[in-house]
Amino acid sequence: MALDVDALRKDFPILGRTVDSGAGLVYLDSGATTQKPLQVLDAERDFYLRHNAAVHRGAHQLAGEATEAYESARRTIADFVGAEEDEVVFTYNTLEEGEQLAEGVRAAQAYFGT
Repeated sequence: MALDVDALRKDFPILGRTVDSGAGLVYLDSGATTQKPLQVLDAERDFYLRHNAAVHRGAHQLAGEATEAYESARRTIADFVGAEEDEVVFTYNTLEEGEQLAEGVRAAQAYFGT
């Protein structure tokens, strides 16, 4: 099945904008800021309105709901990419994930002696 780029772009309202020249916006700076589809914006809004609390940090109901939402996302991603849940790691940004990857390679080299 071919990727329907027009349908995909509709999930990203910002891509409906035009730039000063009148051309459609094409965003290529995802290393700095990633544009989010409506589905993500809707899920974030729902979280902040109904469940906002620190994940894995409290014993109260909101913390439990926030933690369940977080871990549910981990399960969904693991299923989608064919991984185990404990193989899915959330990071803050590309710098942090690069540092974590480098540390993992260093640890593996030390463990396996390579």
